[in-house]
Amino acid sequence: MMLAIVTTRAALGLDAPEVQVEVHLANGLPGMTLVGLPEAAVKESRERVRSALSNAGFDFPNTRRIVLNLAPADLPKVGGRFDLPIALGILTASGQVPAEALEGIESVGELALDGRLRPVTGVLPLALAARKAGRKLIVPRENADEAALAGDLQVLPASHLLEVVAHLLGQTPIAAHRLAAPPAPAACLGDLAEVRGQHQARRALEIAAAGSHNLLFAGPPGTGKTMLASRLPGILPRLTDDEALEVAAVRSVCGLPLAEQWGQRPFRTPHHTASAVALVGGGSWPRPGEISLAHHGVLFLDELPEFSRHVLEVMREPMESGQIFISRANHERRFPARFQLVAAMNPCPCGHLGDPRQACQCTAAQIQRYQSRLSGPLLDRIDLQVEVPALPPEQLTSQQAGESSAEVRTRVLAARERRYARGALNAHLGGRELETACALSSADRAWLAGVLERLRLSARAYHRVLRVALTVADLAAKPHPERGELMEAIGYRQLDRQLRQG
Repeated sequence: MMLAIVTTRAALGLDAPEVQVEVHLANGLPGMTLVGLPEAAVKESRERVRSALSNAGFDFPNTRRIVLNLAPADLPKVGGRFDLPIALGILTASGQVPAEALEGIESVGELALDGRLRPVTGVLPLALAARKAGRKLIVPRENADEAALAGDLQVLPASHLLEVVAHLLGQTPIAAHRLAAPPAPAACLGDLAEVRGQHQARRALEIAAAGSHNLLFAGPPGTGKTMLASRLPGILPRLTDDEALEVAAVRSVCGLPLAEQWGQRPFRTPHHTASAVALVGGGSWPRPGEISLAHHGVLFLDELPEFSRHVLEVMREPMESGQIFISRANHERRFPARFQLVAAMNPCPCGHLGDPRQACQCTAAQIQRYQSRLSGPLLDRIDLQVEVPALPPEQLTSQQAGESSAEVRTRVLAARERRYARGALNAHLGGRELETACALSSADRAWLAGVLERLRLSARAYHRVLRVALTVADLAAKPHPERGELMEAIGYRQLDRQLRQG
């Protein structure tokens, strides 16, 4: 009887827990048994591996009983990533590959019937885990660049099972893969200089960028709400290396290309027909949703009231915690979701309420029903709520450009530098840290209490007013907010009050 153990990794959200592929050859009725909680694609690997080994010219132990165990047994195994480790385990157990050759090596890859290696998804989280464990990693050649993003990791790319075996036997060593050059930074999505007028909306956009605040634009069609939102990534700082890896890891799990948006903050724009699963993630084998693909970036929801209320409500908890937990009967997945929400909406179903260019055709009941699709708890979580009015013709045709994204970004970066002493962006400060950073005077605190009472704002809205006021003070290079900053922050809650009152 012979036993071989090969190391690989499973996919569990953005985690890649270690899996030991144990292969046991024994006398008995010939056959191959696969255990260890495999799903359908993993069970089918028995046929792929059998054909790949035979077509590559290796001896398949047809006369032996083969037991394959994917340990730990209670960890779900999904996808074709286990084909290569299973094939190497069979070759090792049958004496065609020495067991010591696999020491310090992890492997992953799907096998074609002729022995070619096909790429798999989710290689970057696996590579990061292999780097932490201090092992080498054998991957399909198409996954080599992705695995190499992990940094200090010896990546061994191969196109065929024969290449892997030749390397393990010491016949033709595989050269470690290195990126020829880091991915080039992506281009900016647009420049704020193209936006005409809308000074209050531009100011709110700058505050949102400086403090990572959630933002809602409301106004008639064609006033520039979508255009303004699409300029937000251009005034945000570039992703740090660690943040870029986190964003790339989410895209890797979803099977999306990694290099095309490298270094740029994500900007996701799901359609209003998106389901709750599409937005927050899920499925029988959970995958990340739009809020996770927008991690460290912007989630833009156009026509906000047109989204299902249930879909919007499932975002409330991730907006606070920065992550989403998806539970199933036998497993749980955690995906990051530290996104910045930017939304746009019309003031009424026809879109022309308060529009001087065209009269509104909606009844009061229709307007109230339309605006009430946004719940109070969701509005509480939106720090900046700004009306975007229709511009007069002279502003639309003006040749005078506003400030460029580069100019605004300079102020945003300067304001964000002040947050490092606090340990978090203003939008994410806890209650105690927030009160300490604001340091309101007794007079300002009493004034703010009276305003909150008149506007009937919640405790959550109170803390969000303080966060916005702190960001306004940061942009003005003040040590803490005063009456002027508090008044500006309160001004961005007027739409909240209007929508609450219908």
